[in-house]
Parts: sequence; structure tokens; C-alpha cells
Amino acid sequence: MVERRESDSRSLLRRLRDTLATPGGGQDRLDHITHLIADSLRAHVCSIYLFRDPETLELCATEGLNREAVHQTRMRLGEGLVGRVARTGVPINTGDAPSEPGFRYMPETGEEIYSSFLGVPIQRVGEKLGVLVVQSREAREFLEDEVYGLEVVAMVLAEMTELGAFTGDQNGIGATHRFPVMFRGTTGQEGAAEGRVWLHEPRVVVTNPVGDDPEAEKVRLEEAVATLQAQIDEMLIGSAAMDKEQRQVLEAYKMLAHSRGWVRRMCEDIALGLSAEAAVEKEQSTARARLEQSTDAYLRERLHDLDDLSNRLLRLLTGQGQDTGADLPETPVLVARNIGPAELLDYGRRLKGVVLEEGSVGSHAAIVARALAIPLVIHAHRITNEALNGDPILVDGDQGIVHLRPEETVAHAFRDKIAMQAEAQKRYADLRTVAAEDRSGQTVRLMMNAGLMADLPSLKSSGADGVGLFRTELQFLIRSRVPRRGELAALYKRVIDAAQGAPVQFRTLDIGSDKVLPYMKPQEEPNPAMGWRAIRVGLDKPGVLRMQLQALIRASEGRELSIMFPFIAAPDEFHTAKAMLLREIDREAALGHRVPCSLRVGAMLETPSLAFAPDSFFAACDFLSIGGNDLKQFFFAADRENERVRRRYDTLDVSFLSFIELIVKRCAENDTALSFCGEDAGRPIEALTFAALGVRTLSMRPASIGPVKHLIRRSDLAALRGVIETARVRGSQSVRHAVTACLACQ
Repeated sequence: MVERRESDSRSLLRRLRDTLATPGGGQDRLDHITHLIADSLRAHVCSIYLFRDPETLELCATEGLNREAVHQTRMRLGEGLVGRVARTGVPINTGDAPSEPGFRYMPETGEEIYSSFLGVPIQRVGEKLGVLVVQSREAREFLEDEVYGLEVVAMVLAEMTELGAFTGDQNGIGATHRFPVMFRGTTGQEGAAEGRVWLHEPRVVVTNPVGDDPEAEKVRLEEAVATLQAQIDEMLIGSAAMDKEQRQVLEAYKMLAHSRGWVRRMCEDIALGLSAEAAVEKEQSTARARLEQSTDAYLRERLHDLDDLSNRLLRLLTGQGQDTGADLPETPVLVARNIGPAELLDYGRRLKGVVLEEGSVGSHAAIVARALAIPLVIHAHRITNEALNGDPILVDGDQGIVHLRPEETVAHAFRDKIAMQAEAQKRYADLRTVAAEDRSGQTVRLMMNAGLMADLPSLKSSGADGVGLFRTELQFLIRSRVPRRGELAALYKRVIDAAQGAPVQFRTLDIGSDKVLPYMKPQEEPNPAMGWRAIRVGLDKPGVLRMQLQALIRASEGRELSIMFPFIAAPDEFHTAKAMLLREIDREAALGHRVPCSLRVGAMLETPSLAFAPDSFFAACDFLSIGGNDLKQFFFAADRENERVRRRYDTLDVSFLSFIELIVKRCAENDTALSFCGEDAGRPIEALTFAALGVRTLSMRPASIGPVKHLIRRSDLAALRGVIETARVRGSQSVRHAVTACLACQ
């Protein structure tokens, strides 16, 4: 191989493009391409290895090695020099291949006479497609320009592979994005769904990897980069209302977009014959491969910035936006890196499921998914790179697992699971009109959680006794500005109307921590979950709280009204908030507006401190609702957003249950109504245990009411209480095993 000029590279790329346009089978194209590359680079050998499955590379074409080895020689990912290149995404350049660590001799190829080896990855935006190899008899390392030139050729091969240039006959390689893939993520919302992929941001398809006029391509690139820089600068100007993390992302975008090295490298790729779009993807793929090998967490985090910036630039160059003209499939499962609550609500209940690469169990998207009762899996890393619109997909929200393009045996087993759940729901439907009464005649009230008008039809269909928690913050989270009092009053009125006399407990605005309003100046805090949030915000900034209380009073139109204040940690917070509410009622009455005929004022018990408040606090509360999600994380000092610890502690731990019993006792002594609200209230075994300990009102998602009611009706709460006591006396850390064993014997 000798040093080559830019015109040689452009000539080779044009010949490769012409091969793509020539009629013929996939194998014919592969054979012709290896001949072209070997001839153009004056190499003795050129070989193309492509993936047969995610773990296996296959020699698919060669010029110089034994032809009989084609489609016979295979190696595992990481095996030999070719496998190393595929695994790491980094070229290997050596003048003495047999002495390289991990070298594996393939006798059927006849490669023993070739000493020099240069292998570069065939990859597209982090997606590994194969390896391009050239070899020579003389022992020498290839020049830097030669390595770079071969990487440019590999980029074109990646685009050709993506476009299906090598498919179509028995010996050619199969299409990409065809293998079954399983993603193990985290449960965001329980449930199971089968459907077809709908990408929130469809992949950009580069249809012209080779440029005919380098100067024209450079102009296109420079104009697109200038537009991108202007867009980012404009976003930064309007970033005052963003939180620190969002501003840091934009600052990183600006730094990358204004990087002269980034633009220079893309211009060098164009000079060698790539189109502007292909140059962007080559730089994105090369940088991604380097960053993925880094042990620096900060550098690895910059992968997202690089991908987002490159995709923005590609959309400017190709004109491909999010609206591709494709129709939403009949059973859409949304796949995205992340998504805001308003965007998710736009899709609404049409979605069968949602899969995100990012997100958290307390994110806005998770809150909306729960409100819509849509199965959600988060932390499904790199699924947006693997999935294509229309791909079959299975979402197991219970286990946090996603099957993309599943094998039929997996799909069949999954359908059986969905069918069993559907059959169980039919059985639960028969319980809609009966009470959650155990075998001894004790009754438990089962309420539903809501936050949207779309939730209210579930009140009747689920058999709920009322709405135990209406999350008012969702109406604030999905808007770009603070809602007006009239808008809120109209919404709350529709909620009360839809309940048709069933009780509705409105929780005032619970923002802060993981719920940051897009139009509110963010507060930088070391521990937001224990910081300025919920009632603390309401009391320090009373304008919004007063406006919300006025809207609730007007919405009642003289009917009963129940309001509870979130995250009360000290009695004074409750007394101050209640006094504010009473003043607003007096004010509304003075204005001639109708006020509630009956007012119930309560608090969310989410901090352990409140359980030890004086009796006067309990007496002043008409009701208390245990906020199980927050209370559990504070009780065990285990952040529920931290996947390492949030599942570490069992809800049925004896110490936690003893604390729940203390709360039950305090409420009973002061005649204060008590309920339990949170994810655990909707889990049948946990719900049954709480009921046995004396919590006789539970609030949960509508889909959980049937299973919980079914279990309560076939159980004896008094007998179960005895089982719990026995387990405690024996010194068990958790009563889960004892409760489960008791239920199995019924």
C-alpha cells in the first residue's frame, strides 16, 4: 500500500457508490467492493467481516484470502484481531499480526503469508456492523493517512449496510436491525404490553454517503453548523428559567458546536469524498467509540451531548424532522431517550407502552404514565439505536424488561401472560360493585389515585370508593406558564362533577425535589428530596397556594371539599396552611361566592417526625394520608431515585410495620381518619398487611383495586394480624414469608 491522494479516495468512494447502484445480489456487491478496495489501495488482501448475530462475526467477502473460507470463517465478538476491533470500535494497525495479543490463526483462510494487518470498525453511531481489513505481505505499520482513508471507506460501507445494499440473496448478509434483543431496564410503571415501535425521534437516514463536489459539500456543512450555532446561542439566551443541569447541557452543546477541531475533521472527511451528512456521522461514530472506552464518567456522559448535537446537525443537512409522514401504528409503543410530560400527554391513551433510555421512577414522564396506566420501562440503554419504527416489541413493566423483535417462543409466552392478566381483570370486574370486605366482615375502603381528567372514568370501572389522592401538580407540570385561577377552578369543578358524589381528596401543589416546573426558577440544592419542596414552597411563596385554594373553593360550588397539604414535617406548617385556607373561605364568602357545605382538611404524613407530633395536631387534622413512597425512603434513608438502594429494604420489614402501627394508634386515639397512599398500597400482599395492622383506607392506581379487593375478600384480617405478631415474636426481619405462607394455605 502506498501513500494516496485525496483524488484517489474520492475516486474509490464514487466507484463504491456506483456499485451500490448496480443491479445484483448482496454477495456480488460485497465481492466487487473488496476487489475495488484492494485494487485502489494496492493491498494484497481486503476482507469484509459482518455480524451474523450480535455475538458472531462472519467473513462475508474477500479479495486475496481463500474464497472457500467465505461464509465459513466465523469468530466470536472479541476473538482474534478482527473480534477485538469489533468489540472496542478502535482500529488495530500492526506490522506483525501473529505477535499481537489475542491473535488467532484461521488456517482455512490462507492468511499466514500476510504479516501486516489493518482492521477498522464498520460502525454507525455506536452500532457495530462489522470490520474492514486490509493485509499485506511486507511487515510494516500502515501510515496515519492510510488508516484515516480506510476509516472513511468503512463509513461508506456502514451506510451501504444500513441501506440494505448487501441483502437479497442466500449468501449475502441479512438485513441489520433484525435480531431479537432484550433490554433489562427499570420498572417505571407496572403492566404488560405488546405492540409496534414508534420512535419519538426517528433515525436520520443518510442516503448519499458519497459527495461529488467537495467544495459544495463543505459549504453545506459550514452553513448547517452556523445555523446550529445560532440555534444553541438562542436557546442559551432563553435559559434563565432552566435548572443548572439543563444550562450545563446547553453550555456543552455550545462548546462542541463552536469546536474548530470538530468542524475541521468533518471537512477533512469531505475532502476524501464523503458527503456532509456522512462526514457528520463518521465523526460522531469515531468520537463515540473513543468516549465509550473512557473510564471517566464525565466524558462518558458527554456521549449524549455528542449524539444530540450530531443529530441536530444531521436534521439540518437532510431536512428530516420528527414528522416523517408515517402513520402511528394501531398498537404503538413509544421509544425515546426521554420525553416531557406534555409530549407524553399529547400521545395519551393511544400508547400501549413507553420505553425510555433515561428517566427515573419519580420523573414527570413516570407520573404521567402512571396516571394514564401505561406500562413504562426506563433505563433501557441504547434502545433508540437498535429499534426501528414498526418493529415488534414486548414491554414487561412488572420486571423492567423489554423484548425487541422477540422470537416467537418468547412472544407466545408473553401473550399467555397478557391473556392471564386480562382474564384476571375480567374476574376483578365482577367485584366492582361489592365492598372490600374480609371473611370476618371487616371492610377496607379502596380509593384511587388520579391527576388528570382522563383518570376519572376509572372511578366507576375500577370499583373505587372515591379518589384518595388527586395530584394537582400535573396541571402545572404540563404547561409552559402558571395556570390561571379560572382555568384551575374549571378543571377542579369537572373533577368533582365526574366523581358524582364520591369523595375526592385534593392534594395541594407538590413541587420541588423531582418535580420542577419549567417556568419556575430552579433551586440548586444538594438533596432536593429533603429540600425546598411541597408545603415549604407554598408557605414561603404563598401567592400560588392562595390562588390554588381559591380555585378549589370556587370549584366546590357549595359541595363537600377535602384538601390535604403535602410534606408536612412540623405541626406549625399544617396550622399555618389551614389558617390560610380558612381565611380564603371567609374571603370568598364575603365576595358572595358559594363556599363548601362541608370542609375536611388533612395532611400527608411523609416524614417520620410527624408521627411524634402532639395530640393537638392529630385532633386538628380531619384526616391523615401516609405518603408511603417518601415515608419509606426517609425511614430507611434510602433514596428512591437511587437504583442501588431503593429495592434494598422491604416494605414488610418489622421495624417499618411497627412504625405504621404507631401511626395507626395515634390516629385511633385522636379519632383521626387514616389512609395509606403510594405504590405499596397497590401491591396486594402489602395492602393486605397494612389493612391487618389497622389501616382501613388505601389509595392506589385504578388497575390495582381489583387484585387488592380480591385478596382482601378471601382473607381474614384478624387471623393475618396474628400471623404478623407471631413472625415478630420469632425475630423475623420481614413478615413477607409468613404472610405469603399464610395466604398459600387459604
